[in-house]
Amino acid sequence: MKHPEQDGPAVRASDLSVDYAAHGVSPSNRALDGISFELPVGGSLGVIGSSGSGKSTLLRVLSGRHLSGADSRPFVSGGDASTLGRSMRKVGRRELTKLTFEVSLLEQEAGAHLKPELTVTELISEPVLERDKKFSERALGVRVATLLDAVQMPLSSLDKYPYELSGGQRQRIAIARALVLGPKVFIADEPMAGIDITVRHTVTELLDGFRRDGGTVIVVTHDLAMLREVTDDVLALHQSRVVGYGPIDAMLADPPHEFLAALAQSGGTETQYETPEAVGID
Repeated sequence: MKHPEQDGPAVRASDLSVDYAAHGVSPSNRALDGISFELPVGGSLGVIGSSGSGKSTLLRVLSGRHLSGADSRPFVSGGDASTLGRSMRKVGRRELTKLTFEVSLLEQEAGAHLKPELTVTELISEPVLERDKKFSERALGVRVATLLDAVQMPLSSLDKYPYELSGGQRQRIAIARALVLGPKVFIADEPMAGIDITVRHTVTELLDGFRRDGGTVIVVTHDLAMLREVTDDVLALHQSRVVGYGPIDAMLADPPHEFLAALAQSGGTETQYETPEAVGID
């Protein structure tokens, strides 16, 4: 589904700072400190950083998921961020509902957290039926089958349950589920986790097609190959602050920070993949 053009960037952060309030015995904590960048409609941004650098918090804020959930949720304490023209400091209930329709968040290890009692068909269909219980069964079936094919899963898996699938297959189902509503922005935390290296091209092709249709992508990953294939620019975070911003190879060729220098020297952190032999497919 091709999205209409939007004036201004799809996503913007302007001197964004995000904190977690004190909770119980845990003190307050600054997760992001003075983050700035702009991502145009149809663009793709990679996010890298060491553990605890604020990557997942950034995704929660940009997707609007920080505005609902537990008491320990993050809040914008300085500057601002906007997604599809909406300020992330405060979004009304109606606007938040619309935002969660237009912005899809694939959380870390999403494939491992699929509802075990639902079939693949039900898992991919659920986001649509939650919003419209009268949605055409035939149209939904076509949409589910199309997405299943896009992530290179056989139609025979439609009636399977998560326990019958490999970890990499479950992750691909989670990606299909995240895209079933036809979002304008797709935000993903380690989308390639567990996916066999022989079929990972299906995910990059899916994201390329999503962008050609006007979609915007933000992806957290340690996979340098994916950063090169999918992203235009990369935002590097270290201890809650930006330490690099630009094309990944340019940053690694002339690292502006010791974190990036260490990454360049190591050649990047390898992503762990399922093996075809372990699951008997792919």
